[in-house]
Amino acid sequence: MFPAPSRISRRRALQVSAAALVVFGLLAWWLLPIGQTSPKGKLTFSTGSQNGVYQRYGVLLKDALARDLPDVSIDLRTSEGSQQNLARVATGEADFTIATADAVAKYKRDRKPGADRLRGCARLYDDYVQLVVPRGSQVQSVRDLRGKRVAIGQAGSGVRLIAERLLTAAGIDPKKDITPLPAGIDTVLGRLEAHELDAFFWSGGLPTAAVEALSERFQIQLVPLDAALVEKLHSTSSDTTSYYRAAVMPADAYLEAQGGLPVPTVAVANLLVTTDRIDPAMAEGFTRTVIKSRDRIGNTVHPAQLVDLRTAVYTDPLPLHEGARRYYRSVKP
Repeated sequence: MFPAPSRISRRRALQVSAAALVVFGLLAWWLLPIGQTSPKGKLTFSTGSQNGVYQRYGVLLKDALARDLPDVSIDLRTSEGSQQNLARVATGEADFTIATADAVAKYKRDRKPGADRLRGCARLYDDYVQLVVPRGSQVQSVRDLRGKRVAIGQAGSGVRLIAERLLTAAGIDPKKDITPLPAGIDTVLGRLEAHELDAFFWSGGLPTAAVEALSERFQIQLVPLDAALVEKLHSTSSDTTSYYRAAVMPADAYLEAQGGLPVPTVAVANLLVTTDRIDPAMAEGFTRTVIKSRDRIGNTVHPAQLVDLRTAVYTDPLPLHEGARRYYRSVKP
């Protein structure tokens, strides 16, 4: 027959049980905030062109969401880029997407369908404009593109928006002074290698894997986009150009293409976008996964490493979705 436990033993047992309950409660709060049930349903996430950063980011984010929101089914749809993404989300064809802040501002300024329903969930990473030419090209600035065959991005892309603005700022008419090719990152690489074009614009996080791979098999160089171009963009009457900033691509962004030198360029922020149609619990869970999965996704899609909780809340020019606001409040120190 076992001896009856002492009063001290019983007290210690109660303390251990209480501590276990606290730990369990904290874990439950982290995975599923108190008072909420796990979101359920089907979502469509509009990404970007094949081989682009948006598309690769979307694939990895889908895997992370499957772990964190097991009752939510995610359907990925490729797109031409930011402008098409916004149109899809605003009109209900998609539920979440990524788009650049300048494209968002233009969509709102033009009062396109559903613009007033757009909401932000997070500021993600910056896109850097990359003007790529074969090594040894005589193109040393945007002005030198006059008379050249230039890929300026697909019609629905953020690349098209910024490329046309940069060309105009440099005194070049995108429709008359160059031969514009409406091609995206999925086709421009091969066309540059085949000498079917002289240059292409790309706007994406650093490094963009497709551009990096091109630099390792074909000699390319990056054309500087100096601060004077940014000043000209800012001097226009449109407030949508205020989202551009002068930036520098680090010397090691593309080792084979930069010759160990930094390259001045133009940058613009990417936003995680949804609408007020999305339930707050769904938006909160989605935002939580985006922030939590930063490092895991960033191991493959390096720009994702730059997602920062301290700046993610700033989704200008979009108001913050109420569900995203709940998440940021829950993690506020």
